[in-house]
Amino acid sequence: MMIRFTTDDIAPKDRFDHWRETRAKNLFGVTIEMPAERRSRFFGAFSAHTVGNAVASEMRASAYHVSRRPADIARAAANSLCIGFQVHGPGMFDTGHGRSHFVGNGDMVINFSDLPFYATPGTQDDFHFQLLKIPVEDSLMLGQPVDDLFAARFVGDAACSRAFRALFRALMSERGLVGDAHADVAHIARLALLARGRLKEGMPEVRAALRAGQRYAAREIMFRRKHEQKLTPAMVAAELGMSARQLFIVFESAEQSYLQTLTSLRLAEAQRLLACADRLPIAQIVYASGFDSVATFYRHFKRLCGMAPGEFREHNHLLRQTHWERPAF
Repeated sequence: MMIRFTTDDIAPKDRFDHWRETRAKNLFGVTIEMPAERRSRFFGAFSAHTVGNAVASEMRASAYHVSRRPADIARAAANSLCIGFQVHGPGMFDTGHGRSHFVGNGDMVINFSDLPFYATPGTQDDFHFQLLKIPVEDSLMLGQPVDDLFAARFVGDAACSRAFRALFRALMSERGLVGDAHADVAHIARLALLARGRLKEGMPEVRAALRAGQRYAAREIMFRRKHEQKLTPAMVAAELGMSARQLFIVFESAEQSYLQTLTSLRLAEAQRLLACADRLPIAQIVYASGFDSVATFYRHFKRLCGMAPGEFREHNHLLRQTHWERPAF
């Protein structure tokens, strides 16, 4: 499931009122306010998609004050563990009883959905926020209570932070980067509870979650450096702060090994280049994708696609022609 909406098709004078009453109050379960003189310039855009049993959402909007009050909670209870990422738009987050903290650009926040808060923007600039909302289930949370988790910034060591953030980015992506979505939602929930002190690092489920996050972190490095023909496991491991042996252990429980993952990334890049209108020589595409041998590339490509690279290119060319030449009725 995926939903998208913006205020673009709404008259400027009505945009904020629509966002406040229809979106914020009824869908998001919050109360929002903005100075009257700024409302005519308001804009908002929202998208959400399901990933496993969770909902990943993204919002860009003009800065406003937002609160979740008891009445909001009663009207729209969610019973969820929330993991948020403040991409842009810093501000103060007040959860009552003297608990307040600054949330800056790039900070992550973990909280239970049905607790009150009041957030004040630090600037009048637009904000960009991502949220993963995970329904609370006893088995998912390993029996630990979460309904008292007031919002707090994610704090963890470098290894845990990198794994946590990489897993979050994979789950937030609309490009289907995750393998087993339900398992990865469970993994990030357990890393969140580890960060909030509810779970111990030595628990088998937490160790599995750390390995899953580290695998996504490794995949990000491999994606960024896939064009390097001499990219070795030791180089990826060094960037992650672990040994090559530890990296192989990270991939032990995955569907693909380190080498299979890297080959898949390189083949996807080759497919992208072959499908481009710029008809680069196939040999140039081979090396630009990170392969060091034309013969090796052809063997892997035919195994994946069932056809040679040249046939793949012509097939995509015909598809493009059919698309552009199709008459409109």
